[in-house]
Amino acid sequence: MKRLSVILIGCVCAILMTIPAFAAGPLTVDIHGPGQRMVNLTILPPKGLDGAPVPEAAAQALQELVVNNLSYIPFLKLVGVDQLLGGDPSTGVKGSEIDFKPFQLARVDLCMTAGWNGEYIEARVFETFSGRRVVGKSYRDVSQNLPLVADRFCSSFLEALTGKKGFFDSPIAFVRQMGKTKEIFTVLPQGRELKQITRLGDFNLSPTWSSDGSKIAFTHIGKTRHELCVFDSATNKIKRRYKGLGSTIISPVYSAGDKLFVALNRNGATNIYGLDKSFKPEKPLVGSPYIDVSPSFDRSGEKMVFTSSRAGNPHIYLMDVKSGDIRRVTTTGKYNTHPCISPDGRFVAYTHQTSDGHRIYLHDLQTGREKQLTFGPGNDEYPAFGPDGYFVAFASSRTGEYKVYLTTRHGDTPKRIPTGKGAAFAPAWDTSLQW
Repeated sequence: MKRLSVILIGCVCAILMTIPAFAAGPLTVDIHGPGQRMVNLTILPPKGLDGAPVPEAAAQALQELVVNNLSYIPFLKLVGVDQLLGGDPSTGVKGSEIDFKPFQLARVDLCMTAGWNGEYIEARVFETFSGRRVVGKSYRDVSQNLPLVADRFCSSFLEALTGKKGFFDSPIAFVRQMGKTKEIFTVLPQGRELKQITRLGDFNLSPTWSSDGSKIAFTHIGKTRHELCVFDSATNKIKRRYKGLGSTIISPVYSAGDKLFVALNRNGATNIYGLDKSFKPEKPLVGSPYIDVSPSFDRSGEKMVFTSSRAGNPHIYLMDVKSGDIRRVTTTGKYNTHPCISPDGRFVAYTHQTSDGHRIYLHDLQTGREKQLTFGPGNDEYPAFGPDGYFVAFASSRTGEYKVYLTTRHGDTPKRIPTGKGAAFAPAWDTSLQW
């Protein structure tokens, strides 16, 4: 794929404070609060630049990609041009070429324009009540890169609006059932670029990304032994290790600096170990006679959550890695597993067993408050935070077969991620992009 050349036109939206939808001042959205208000957006028909014709097929394809991307954003509502008085109120792509009054009458907050000239496209979003340009970008070499253009622009748009980039080009690794075997795949959240990573047969489980996104570690359970495996995207090769790691090798995870941790049973108890560069176990990070598994680290590597049986039933615990102090996070129920800590270290998503099945819960480490994020039917398991700590991927059997879904940490309506045929579960999000 050709390298995409991006020319910054401008981004003049300051993130100030949450304001009423139709008040003066920059429009912003607070995604950190308990919920979001709806923001209405209209995508205007594409225009030709410098007398060039609009390539209808490419323009339609780009709009469909943008619409699909934005359909994952729970606080955005798309309003068609046919809902505006008089139809399309623009003659071009610049603010001076748009009549914003029809948008104001229809209570539309934002409008997007796209201009084509044969060599590049320009895309902009404007606030309709002030005429302020929220974001503007120009992209070259777009003929073979329309999906990447849509992803990059939507991410820039969301960053200008919320202070956080979109997740659109951050892949998710997951396990897919293939007959009697389970293999590791990756896919973008929109369902594009579905790739099979492993072809090892037997069971390949618990994928986890390195901090730079170049490697995926996972557990291979064969007919005679467990193996720790690491897929390297630079070589497309898989390293396999088992000697000296013990009979049980599960729950691999990378911490800061791409240090690999894994739960091992080396002496009768399953504990969490760090591995050196040659994959040799160091001292247990959490040494105990109990079962300690499923570690998850924040971006700094200073906080780790894990599942332990030390209370008699599986519960979630938090460890301060520097001091070694451990405190219990979950206190309700008898079965809490699969913890995932948000990159900023504030939230823990986990699987909680209820009388109606497994559900995803969220624990705020700062306030101690908990809330239920998913409500079935079926079982909801394996939560995984996205790079921004706002979106949460999880697996659910709500349709009868496990598939991967997205929600937010506010519990918005889940949206299914296309993963192809077969059950899909155990999602793990690549959080290597700088946020």
